[in-house]
Formats: sequence, C-alpha cells, structure tokens
Amino acid sequence: MTRKTYQVIVRGTFAPLDEEQRAALLAEADEHDVFGARFTEEGTVTYERSLLTFTFRCVVPATDEDEEAVVIGRAEALAAAAVRGLGADHRDLTSVSTDLDSIKIRRRGR
Repeated sequence: MTRKTYQVIVRGTFAPLDEEQRAALLAEADEHDVFGARFTEEGTVTYERSLLTFTFRCVVPATDEDEEAVVIGRAEALAAAAVRGLGADHRDLTSVSTDLDSIKIRRRGR
C-alpha cells in the first residue's frame, strides 16, 4: 500500500462568541499569529484579533486508495477539534488540499 502526504488548509469562521470566549482567544492571539503557522500532523490554528475567521494548516498522511474528500474530512475534523480546544466553535469550513507527492519540481537551466 503506497503512502501519500497531503497539505491541507482549512478556513472557517468562529461561531458567535460570548465575552468569556472572546477574552480567552484574545489572551492567546499572539500564540496563534500567522507567523507561527506550520504544516504538522497535529495542525496549527491561526487567527486575527478581529476573531471573525481562522485558518488551520495540517499534514494528512493517506494511502493511494484514499480519495481527496476523505483527506479533507480528516483535516476538517482536526480543525474542528483544534478550535474546540481553544474554547470556541466553528462554522462555514472550506478546505483546499495539495498532494505533495504529485508536485513536480522544475530545475532552472544554467
């Protein structure tokens, strides 16, 4: 069984936040700045202080048999869990994935 690796970016909006949730997210906002974003299997959540939207980046291992929809489903489940871990909820998830094994690198001629 051949293994594949996908990078997935999940974007979403925060569900309506109460004052306590807003305060908790703002207290951690510097730790979730875009400059700290990494593609890892655990994933990273980034958001701005406006607390409107968030972005989740992750790496999803898969097999050749896994369709892109399965990979995106796994990434969106990770994103939902990460946002819940921050004490918030989400809505309106959209995702884009890249099969890293299909990327062709073109070398420049000398």
